Amino acid sequence: MAELTRGVRIGVDVGQVRVGVSRSDPDGILATPLVTLARDLTAAPDAVPSDLAELAALVAEHGAVEVVVGLPVNLAGRHGPAAVHVKAYADRLVDVIAPVPVTLTDERMSTVVASRRLAERGVRGKRQRAVVDQAAAVEILQSWLDAQRRRTQ
Repeated sequence: MAELTRGVRIGVDVGQVRVGVSRSDPDGILATPLVTLARDLTAAPDAVPSDLAELAALVAEHGAVEVVVGLPVNLAGRHGPAAVHVKAYADRLVDVIAPVPVTLTDERMSTVVASRRLAERGVRGKRQRAVVDQAAAVEILQSWLDAQRRRTQ
């Protein structure tokens, strides 16, 4: 199988209130936290919400070649209401950042894993809530990068 094309990837963890964002290095080896964006739920239906506009600016700023969005599949492997919500968000993102592709990836348990790792490092309470979305975005992107590398070996 072909190798992963070189370039920065942006990882996205879409929540109801916040959007966690991470980025990879150009070689696709390591995902690092970038920022947490507040969801803009007040934008007019025909307007681009500010969180999507900020994501588009980050894609441009980092010269991203792809955006990887975590799709919350439930433990039974089905798509529940949260997955429908994330798909709708990803569809709007596609329109805003075209021609940069948006890829959906299974993000089962990413927030749980991110919370556990932060707690192990002594980050708890309000400090954890402030960064857990970024940490979940790192988990999503790192898992995706690792899976791509396994496929090409």
